[in-house]
Amino acid sequence: MSSSPTGPSAPAPSPADGPAASADPSAALAARRPDRVVPTWTDPVAAQASEAVGGPWGRHAVTGRALFWTPLRVCLLFSTGVLALAWLKQSPCADGNWAGSVQYTHFCYSDTVPLFGIHGLDGGALPYLDSAVEYPVLTGAFMALAALLARSYGDLAAAAGLLPQVPPVQAYYVATCLLLSLCALVTTRAVLGTSGHRPWDAALVGLSPLLLVHAFTNWDLFAVALAACGLWAWARDRPVLAGVLLGLGTAAKLFPVLLLGALFLLCLRAGRLRVWLRAALAAAAAWLAVDVPVALLAPENWSLFFRLNSTRPADPDTVWNLLITASGGTLLDGPLAEGEAPVVLNALVAVCVLAVFAALGWLVLRAPVRPRVGQVAFLLVAGFLLVTKVWSPQYSLWLLPLAVLARPRWRSLLAWQATEAVLWGVRMLWYLGADARGVGTEWFFLAVGVRDVAVLVLVALVVRDVWHPDGDDVRTTWPGVDDPAGGPLDGAEDRVVLRGRVHA
Repeated sequence: MSSSPTGPSAPAPSPADGPAASADPSAALAARRPDRVVPTWTDPVAAQASEAVGGPWGRHAVTGRALFWTPLRVCLLFSTGVLALAWLKQSPCADGNWAGSVQYTHFCYSDTVPLFGIHGLDGGALPYLDSAVEYPVLTGAFMALAALLARSYGDLAAAAGLLPQVPPVQAYYVATCLLLSLCALVTTRAVLGTSGHRPWDAALVGLSPLLLVHAFTNWDLFAVALAACGLWAWARDRPVLAGVLLGLGTAAKLFPVLLLGALFLLCLRAGRLRVWLRAALAAAAAWLAVDVPVALLAPENWSLFFRLNSTRPADPDTVWNLLITASGGTLLDGPLAEGEAPVVLNALVAVCVLAVFAALGWLVLRAPVRPRVGQVAFLLVAGFLLVTKVWSPQYSLWLLPLAVLARPRWRSLLAWQATEAVLWGVRMLWYLGADARGVGTEWFFLAVGVRDVAVLVLVALVVRDVWHPDGDDVRTTWPGVDDPAGGPLDGAEDRVVLRGRVHA
């Protein structure tokens, strides 16, 4: 291939380009520029990786004319390949026979397998109505759907005699993984749709090590897909649909409600609070439509999720557990009885979450240019995870599409995800125990600390891009772009800023 230029723009027009080019060089540049950002021109990691297939895209190469292998199909293929590898990693645990601690020795633990029996799904129990489930309502519906598909397959295999008969838990786990794979593909599609002229950013989702490690650990990809589609709808200037999707996401996991907080701060700066209110009301209506019927039919089982989170102590891989363990268990609430709520910890976490929101609000209103939706959403969710008392390993999937939209740089994203993958391996060996060829607590805490530092570094890089927008790749690699994910905010003027005055 011919040598690549240093940026996404084509070289300056020459006299041979004709009188029109000489009269209007910017128009000639626009006409000759590719219709999308080329990663091998803008990202050093992508450029280096491209050497394996002939080097960066040439300056005279044609983009946007592939008959089949469009960026969307290629990124979906990437996701499919990574999901296939994730399934191979999980396959030793699929039949539910975990003798010899296979779930730890093969790094294939998944919550979905033990909870199949614990919640009575093997006997046809319905979440909440027949069995108490510690997850929000739509996650319970997802579990019930997978169980229904598993029973249908079992009945068909028994009746036809042509299909392989497998244990019910394995059929359930396969159905769960297939549904979660669909959610991963939807997430990839939504990120591509939200990225504007940077469709190849979706490859950062499709080729994600985090997807390989945690795609099937729990049901979080369902909420991630709903949240990603909500941001996609917002980017398409459809705030009501965005609100509905974020409300449904909140009914699956609570984190999508944080995205409404991010949109509130941005709409406040742009003076578009009416648009935000439409999205917020739609989100509330969607959440109520899902939760109220279950709350009325089974109030005790429905409220289990909220009761459990109020009494839950600090998770192993949170900064609070590190501090409590270092103090010998005396810090904050001290030793707790079974089921006793950590009142001091809960209050401290609430204060820290409010402090994160306040600090982010100051940054949004004080930044020289209004931050992008992806930047603010990532900073809020990352800040929440860093200060909350519960950070289950698969929660890091919440950050994946947001980090890609916030800072689509291969090196920093891969470095962070590498620490997540290492932490998962160390966690499994820690559960195995030092006496069974596992590792001790100190190694687990070290891995947690490295992961937290990696997230903090990524947060600092995004904050730097917000404070110095000339270094923001999304804006600089495509001249004239404000915020591809901004939707009603894209190109909006500032109305409220912290610069000593309020813009009218």
